[in-house]
Amino acid sequence: MSARPLLLELLTEELPPKALESLGESFASSILDGLRSRGLVTADATWRTFCTPRRLAVRVDAVIAQAPPRSVELKGPSVKVGLDAEGRPTQALLKWAQKQGATPEQLTRACDGKQECFWLHSTLPGESLAGAIDAVIAHALAKLPIPKLMEYQLADGRTSVSFVRPAHRLLVLHGAEVLPASALGLRSGRVTAGHRFQGPAEITVPDASAYVHLLEREGRVMPDFRTRRARIEALLRQRAAALDASLGDEAAVASLLDEVCALVEWPAVYVGEFEQEFLQVPQECLILTMRTNQKYFPLFDAKGRLLPSFLIVSNMEVDDPRFIVDGNQRVVRPRLADARFFFEQDKRTSLAERVPRLASVVYHARLGTQAERVERVRAIGRAIAQALGADDAHVDRAALLAKTDLLTGMVGEFPELQGVMGAYYARHDGEPGEVADAILEHYRPRFAGDDLPTGEAGVVLALADKLETLAGLFGIGQQPTGDRDPFALRRHALGVIRLLVEKQLALPLPRLVDIAFSAFGDRVGNAKTDLETFVYERLTGYLRERGYSTQEVAAVVEQRPAQLAEVPARLDAVRAFSALAEAGALSAANKRIGNILRKAGVGVAGEVRPQLLTEAAERALHEEVEALAPVVDARIAARDYTGALTVTARARSSVDAFFDAVMVMADDAEVRDNRLALLARLHHLMNRVADISRLSTA
Repeated sequence: MSARPLLLELLTEELPPKALESLGESFASSILDGLRSRGLVTADATWRTFCTPRRLAVRVDAVIAQAPPRSVELKGPSVKVGLDAEGRPTQALLKWAQKQGATPEQLTRACDGKQECFWLHSTLPGESLAGAIDAVIAHALAKLPIPKLMEYQLADGRTSVSFVRPAHRLLVLHGAEVLPASALGLRSGRVTAGHRFQGPAEITVPDASAYVHLLEREGRVMPDFRTRRARIEALLRQRAAALDASLGDEAAVASLLDEVCALVEWPAVYVGEFEQEFLQVPQECLILTMRTNQKYFPLFDAKGRLLPSFLIVSNMEVDDPRFIVDGNQRVVRPRLADARFFFEQDKRTSLAERVPRLASVVYHARLGTQAERVERVRAIGRAIAQALGADDAHVDRAALLAKTDLLTGMVGEFPELQGVMGAYYARHDGEPGEVADAILEHYRPRFAGDDLPTGEAGVVLALADKLETLAGLFGIGQQPTGDRDPFALRRHALGVIRLLVEKQLALPLPRLVDIAFSAFGDRVGNAKTDLETFVYERLTGYLRERGYSTQEVAAVVEQRPAQLAEVPARLDAVRAFSALAEAGALSAANKRIGNILRKAGVGVAGEVRPQLLTEAAERALHEEVEALAPVVDARIAARDYTGALTVTARARSSVDAFFDAVMVMADDAEVRDNRLALLARLHHLMNRVADISRLSTA
């Protein structure tokens, strides 16, 4: 049976722009999965996903009208149950066969891996596309990641339907044939719609293969999201280059591109301008209002300074765009004027004058006000600064002022600017540059891949701020559960990890956790161990993302090293050790020793009594351990973890000889305990850098 392309399109009111691409991908993949599961798609089938602000569509290029027959193999009762002592069919077998529409003579016997059973082999006709299409569409719609459902009435005025937005048309074509289908109260046809303003209200699609070409030529609609996005980006970069400008931060550009692509069907790019005087306002404010509120692309000069112009992505391509440009310029000016007003008003009150008002701002019902939180961050910051030998005066002043910009009009309007505006206002107030920079940087890193603070005070304050949040919320039992993390504690923990590791801060994690909880006094419970475990769990994920293997990470992190800054060096040592010829045997031996010690209930290594070492192999091992111990100690003291692990590899022959010749669990209790003490000493020596037993595949 020949395969033909299948096209499905659901035409709707404007879909949520931030969810559009995921809706389109989900719709297409679910349709494809539904067809595949029914055997209606050929093995070499290709497909394309389409989504615009007003449509979700997919075209699968090799779909057959009738799936081929399929063989079915059903397992029935076991032979023991199905036959009586004389070998005649039992009632259990007769009833099972009757239920399947078969007789006992039509059954076969075969083993299912455990016992011999009766089997029924039959061939069922394949499912038809016409019979399956409604279920395929319904399943795809039900699986859509819809942010919020809305309920609306159909044209009959009686029937209500729930969907992300009202749906108006359903197009289903199998080749040139309309495939009868229904969904959301709609019956399928071959009619779609062009651009809302610049295309015909009805476009008849003669064949599934003509969909894209017809929409682009007659409808002024680019249905492919990625093609449309690439077109918008090309137009933006061409316009920017013509103006000797750039689009700025690439991550912000990419995010905004995704959003504007979900707002237009036939993109055009125009240039808008605003008055030079607005550039007296911090450019972050202007950039944010243009990108967030208006979906414009600000333009920048070669030095990254904001220019008084921006790019508009319009859904209308016209020969004379003056009305479009003028309209957008009229809209953006009040926004920029608001930003200027807030900035000028905020500067009239210094950050220091705002500090007392923090006492009236609730931070958390069980953790008090922002003023109380500030005092805790100050205490934590001073302790960390002193531990690092940093300037605690700058840290303390920055901690005192860091949250005061929450009380400003600008941050009230644009919460994303907290910290940024605090730094501007601190400089305006004449605060030291180190204090202003710390206020700016203390929220960093805000997300995965974000920059870390650069200044010493900023690093300390960022660490103190995150630790206060973690200790407080863990202390009142607000730990993340499953996918729920309303206070972004995973992000805060990752921030602590990145600061300690990437800034190479010689601060033990248990000490930091203790400092953080001490700042709360008896206001919160003791959840220190839980918080440390949480951080180590996040550390595991962080290290895996940096390219270390599961075994390498487990070997180091499961020892809960206090100094996180040393973890990468330990991991590199583990990797180097793994490449040694002796690594496999020593890892297996280490695992074996650990098992022996656990079963014997031996924890900390006891003293080895040389006079009880009767076997040559155990004396040799003892001499090897005693000779290697000071060398390993010296290497670890010098932070030469690779050297420390490499040195332990010298013990392989002695370890092998010991296990070949010595019975550890000797009958004599003193001899047995002495040998266990020797193994415990060896185990401790081998695991000074990492638990190398985790590298064993045995």
